[in-house]
Amino acid sequence: MLIEFIENILKDNNVSHTDVNQYSPLVLAYIGDSVYEVFIRTLLVSKGNAPVYKLHKQSVAFVKAKAQSDIIHSIIENLTEEEQEIVRRGRNAKSGTIPKNADVTEYKYATGFETLLGYLYLRKDFDRLTEVLKMSVSV
Repeated sequence: MLIEFIENILKDNNVSHTDVNQYSPLVLAYIGDSVYEVFIRTLLVSKGNAPVYKLHKQSVAFVKAKAQSDIIHSIIENLTEEEQEIVRRGRNAKSGTIPKNADVTEYKYATGFETLLGYLYLRKDFDRLTEVLKMSVSV
């Protein structure tokens, strides 16, 4: 059901595979960040009702830069060469912002992870996106 919803959003906004290759890594990371946030929140809520402050605290443990940096280091060997290149592009992108709660290196690797998620999402490669998301929570 969620996949159909997302497919309709992408179709209605005419995002094509070739367009995805034209986006800057930071744009891909921008959308990838929200994809990951929704995934983590959905995962946590699916475990049962809980106070919002507890859900927020749990989600932060997954979505903070250090956690995402650790994830990408753990799963990098399971990525294709193309996916590793997307991560590298995201990691090397010049963001112009200084992370306030993360080490710069961790922040760059986290950006690479988010870039990959945004890339897979906009390519509509939901099977692979799901695999990567599952790997991210099994680390």
